[in-house]
Amino acid sequence: MTVTDLLNKLPAAFDAGAAAGTSAVIQFNCSQPHYATIKDGTCSVTAGTASNADVTITMADEDLVALMKGELNGMTAFMTGKLQLDGDLMLAQRMSSFFDAAKLA
Repeated sequence: MTVTDLLNKLPAAFDAGAAAGTSAVIQFNCSQPHYATIKDGTCSVTAGTASNADVTITMADEDLVALMKGELNGMTAFMTGKLQLDGDLMLAQRMSSFFDAAKLA
């Protein structure tokens, strides 16, 4: 699975209950940048770079796929330099609960 395929699956794997009350833009910087917009209980994904991202996640494609599928621990990735974060770190920590990893496999 390519990183683009995975990112395009995010809306279908989105758990509106887990993200209740969240309004955010999450930028994914990888070989083909995309951003996810979470607002009013919905999630949409757009190719490109957001001008107003709340958090920016920078990772190699294969590491981002592994992280989102639950195969790579976020804290481990951060501590080993595989994951760089800029912006709202608390949002980044909560992000994994917003998406059902089983639906991204």
